[in-house]
Amino acid sequence: MIAYKGVCKSFDGGRYHAVNNVSFAVQAGETLVLLGSSGCGKTTLLKLTNRLLEPDEGIIEVDGQDISHQDPISLRRRIGYVFQGIGLFPHMTIEANVAMVPRLLGWSRSTQREKTNQLLHMVGLSPDSYARRYPEELSGGQQQRVGVARALAADPEYLLMDEPFGALDALTRDMLQQEFLSLKKRLKKTIVFVTHDIFEALALGDRIAILHAGRLEQVGTKQEVVGNPATDFVRDLFGKAAQQLAAYGGML
Repeated sequence: MIAYKGVCKSFDGGRYHAVNNVSFAVQAGETLVLLGSSGCGKTTLLKLTNRLLEPDEGIIEVDGQDISHQDPISLRRRIGYVFQGIGLFPHMTIEANVAMVPRLLGWSRSTQREKTNQLLHMVGLSPDSYARRYPEELSGGQQQRVGVARALAADPEYLLMDEPFGALDALTRDMLQQEFLSLKKRLKKTIVFVTHDIFEALALGDRIAILHAGRLEQVGTKQEVVGNPATDFVRDLFGKAAQQLAAYGGML
């Protein structure tokens, strides 16, 4: 479980809070989607979760332990991170990118290669065809698959995903969303998934946490946030897409 308790973060000395007194918990094994527009605090909250940033106030707990008392490197090795811009190292092969964390952990070369091959197969990329290529030789969708494989390489307990499909074309994005749903059923990881897309949130999340201007508006299942909005903002957010939501009635 990941728990946020009164978490605050400001970058200007407290005049404006990117994250403002946020409290909620992510349950073990669930996919919780952080939904909101750019600048609402979604990515800041992810970076606070693995101590790329430190909160000004409040506590974040992972498995009941305050992460401020944990070694940041050890913490990050337990939490896979899929970046918004993919973040592959261009001078490294696909195999080397995926094996980066296992290599840092001192795994043998044979174990690294075995794990890399397994993960590339899992994300739909044949190791024989892709392991020795470089990121520039892959499409955006293929690079994103590699990013997911790299995040899973050390078998982390948790997975943070920062708009992983946001820069892809609609067809590729839809395909990867479907593959993500299949993958999460198999892996049973605890996932925090950031998006600004309402329909992506409805399709992928077990629950949705809606952020606005750094504040948490509501946390609930898709049925709860659509059918019983807690604030005017949540009501307006989904109301604007009411006709489209009706067309996607299978989501609810």
